[in-house]
Amino acid sequence: MKVNKVVLAYSGGLDTSVIIPWLKENYQCEVIAMAADVGQGKELEGLQEKAIATGASKCYIEDLRKAFVEEYIWPTLKARAIYEGQYLLGTSFARPLIAKRQIEIAEAEGADAVAHGCTGKGNDQVRFELTYKAFNPKLKVIAPWREWDIRSREDAIAYAERKKIPVAVSREKIYSNDRNIWHISHEGGDLEDPWNAPKDEMYVLTQSPMAAPDEPEIIQIGFEKGTPISYNGQRMDAVSLLEALNKVGGKHAIGRVDIVENRLVGMKSRGVYETPGGTLLYTAHREIENLVLDRDTMTMKDMLSPKYAELVYNGAWFTPLREALDAFVESTQQNVTGMVRLKLYKGNIIIAGRKSPYSLYREELATFGKEDVYDQADAKGFINLFGLPLKVRSLVKIDWGKKTHYDEPDYSIFKRD
Repeated sequence: MKVNKVVLAYSGGLDTSVIIPWLKENYQCEVIAMAADVGQGKELEGLQEKAIATGASKCYIEDLRKAFVEEYIWPTLKARAIYEGQYLLGTSFARPLIAKRQIEIAEAEGADAVAHGCTGKGNDQVRFELTYKAFNPKLKVIAPWREWDIRSREDAIAYAERKKIPVAVSREKIYSNDRNIWHISHEGGDLEDPWNAPKDEMYVLTQSPMAAPDEPEIIQIGFEKGTPISYNGQRMDAVSLLEALNKVGGKHAIGRVDIVENRLVGMKSRGVYETPGGTLLYTAHREIENLVLDRDTMTMKDMLSPKYAELVYNGAWFTPLREALDAFVESTQQNVTGMVRLKLYKGNIIIAGRKSPYSLYREELATFGKEDVYDQADAKGFINLFGLPLKVRSLVKIDWGKKTHYDEPDYSIFKRD
């Protein structure tokens, strides 16, 4: 298929920096770069000039921070989706957002192809391309890492040097990073050996516990129907709230995770993630749920949360199942309103209080003091009924033990009349 115009998901990192000239050389096409501002900060500085200098005809820089937090992060938080019990999905749910906007730009520009810089070994290629299929499967997809002769980041650096393309990585500093308002991930380099401890200088968003303040800090986070709305009593918009929590969490060494995870494509990978504000939010959100959700709803939600996380991790955001799970989650969040107080100290989050106007916790029921609401004598009948299967099983075993031998089973009861 002849390609005339391609829209590239562009970050200005090593991979996408070398892809622009490669596309022009190998497809003889116009290249439009599209960069998404999802909260990566200074990484966006000079991006437009760099894209044009390396051969792009145009560079879009789209501010998607508000949509990212409100439409992707908050729903995942409400679902309590955590991949393999540790990963808070910072890269995973950013990709569908970026790819969706990329398709919209491709259609507006009359492009006949889209491209991304994901490797053939990773999860991101799936996340981008499932979104492409969900919105415009007719566009050609170009994935250079699955086509070109470049086989490593060292090869990509050499290509950039030949083309005189400035890149932030080097042969000495070769970590692969992905940063947004929710987290930053670190992969590659010495981290590829899971026996190697992460180096202190690698971390960006969080201080080490040793360098964190010697005095704890108490903060308060407010929720309304499961959505974070306030920090220390001040109501804030979604982006500002998350930025404030990132700052205080990073100050106190909150949110570092070192994981060996199972990639969708079948291999294991080692990554180090920093998610300071997100870790605070997951902890606080759970405390409100503990107050207001009944046992059966909480149990069902805990059963579905790993499935939600798996869908997000696998790039299946725009699917009927994820939408159906969202409907269930939203129903559970109607009373998840209240305030949580957290004490932060050298990487630890200590619960210092929680309250909700919809709390199902009642002191008159839980107290060990005198009360008239709960008759403790009623517990005897409850235990007798709840333990009836165990009692029957035990009695049967006792009766069988009285026999001196086991008679041959009587199979006549299975015979037809």
